[in-house]
Amino acid sequence: QVQLVESGGGLVQAGGSLRLSCVASGTIYSINAMGWYRQAPGRERELVAAISSGGTTYYADSVRGRFTISRTNGKNTQYLQMNSLKPEDTAMYYCAAGLSMVAMNYWGQGTQVTVSS
Repeated sequence: QVQLVESGGGLVQAGGSLRLSCVASGTIYSINAMGWYRQAPGRERELVAAISSGGTTYYADSVRGRFTISRTNGKNTQYLQMNSLKPEDTAMYYCAAGLSMVAMNYWGQGTQVTVSS
């Protein structure tokens, strides 16, 4: 089993920045990919960004150029640097991990990001 713990959410004004962190523990050798999903009220959960163990990254069109995903050399911690935040980025952000970017079956509890206009 893998446990994921997020931190770094909060309230920020539009145009501001936040950095989310996620630490993985447990059987982390089973993790090849990590990523961040978000879910806003009344909307489906969407993949925001993901990174493989080899460093390949994916970004949703809505955040490309504003968000940056990264992982530590030990690969058990990932970050999401969010710049130029917009009110539409407001959502619960979830850390995810798994065998691949399309098979991330471990989830954190989520951290709230609220962007005020």
